[in-house]
Amino acid sequence: MNIIEQATKRLEELQRAGVDVPWVATGFSGNAAPAGAPPAAVHDIAAARPTPASGFSHLPPRRSNEIELDLDRLTRNGLIVPGSARSQLADQFRVIKRPLLKNAALQSSAAIKRGNLIVVTSSMPGEGKTFTAVNLALSISMEVDHSVLLVDADVVRPSAMRLLGVNAEHGLMDVLRDRRRDLSEVLLRPTNVPKLTLLPAGSGMLNSTELLASASMESLLDELATTYADRIVIFDAPPLMVTTESRVLAARAGQVVMVVEAMQTPRNTINEAYATLSACPVVLSVLNKYTGPTKVGSYGYGY
Repeated sequence: MNIIEQATKRLEELQRAGVDVPWVATGFSGNAAPAGAPPAAVHDIAAARPTPASGFSHLPPRRSNEIELDLDRLTRNGLIVPGSARSQLADQFRVIKRPLLKNAALQSSAAIKRGNLIVVTSSMPGEGKTFTAVNLALSISMEVDHSVLLVDADVVRPSAMRLLGVNAEHGLMDVLRDRRRDLSEVLLRPTNVPKLTLLPAGSGMLNSTELLASASMESLLDELATTYADRIVIFDAPPLMVTTESRVLAARAGQVVMVVEAMQTPRNTINEAYATLSACPVVLSVLNKYTGPTKVGSYGYGY
């Protein structure tokens, strides 16, 4: 069987499986590529793709939904705008992300399991964890050697997509609830921030903690951690002391960033929150909204 015949057979298999592929919708089903089709296109579509053990990508991955972020909105919301002039905020997040990226890149015996999965959380609401998670993702999207996936994992009160000005009906919870749904169906890819991908929270559910603790979530985390070697995955998770979802996520991630509001969060609350993170191998902290004096040349962090 020659390469064209192999490609045709593969296209027919994809069509029967319900996958949208070029030319099928226009009636192409013969033994030759349609006029004007690039010579390599048939071979690319027919090429075998590795199938993760998780079962989430049992079909060849579909193209993520393309969107465009309102960069002016990012500026108005005090967020980092990739490609803009250097700013104090951007410099602050360069400092914050560096140890996280270093931990994610560790190899051999020093490697942190799922070190590229980073949960951003706080003790209580209002400390700035969503602001931190979104800016961390935007900062990493400017890296040369990394891409980033931002997951809106605050599934009870999702706000990361709202901060970015993105409206999405489906997302993480829908994939966990229905394993037949391909992950790529709910991913969003901003065309004007090409190294950033977004995964919305999706439809809210009363059993969100159970879904995040399920075998489906474990499989999905494995897929997210291993599919792309250069990808960092940032989870904007709920506060630790008012929900249980963050604890479940933190126990399965390689790194946690704890956001603490300066001069506001009681010390005993912070201690209790840290105690819930004992299962996570790496826990780093960000002191947010600090307005006191800083040393010359050091970076404050606040908004």
